[in-house]
Amino acid sequence: MRKAILVLIFSFTLLNCDSDGFNNNNPYLPNYSFSFDVNMNLPLYSQLQFVSNGVLITQPGVGVNGIIVFNAGNGVFNAFDAGCPNQPLTSCSTMTINGINAVCPCDNEEYSLFTGLGALQYPLKRYRVEVLGNIIRVYN
Repeated sequence: MRKAILVLIFSFTLLNCDSDGFNNNNPYLPNYSFSFDVNMNLPLYSQLQFVSNGVLITQPGVGVNGIIVFNAGNGVFNAFDAGCPNQPLTSCSTMTINGINAVCPCDNEEYSLFTGLGALQYPLKRYRVEVLGNIIRVYN
């Protein structure tokens, strides 16, 4: 009986674990595979060397509507899709940066670049980030 209980507890624990707690479920923004390196030594991205600064990158094949990379401090960088998370993909659904927030021009909703949270149902679509010296690798 004791072994059966231990097996059940162990099985339950394994089934409820995930590899890294990373969830990108959003019906408006599909999951595209990509990898993009941001070199902070380049003038285009040098402002990322300073805390609370972000850049909008809208190169084809990078995210759904581009990406926003943000320096959250203490060596932490956040990367989010530049597509409005609560809007269908349209001509107005590419976010802009306003200080420490991303703003959706479709509905003027603001999302924190520290947390990705806004007031609506879906937060910003977060991407994985690796920091390798002055290179920030953003990928999905």
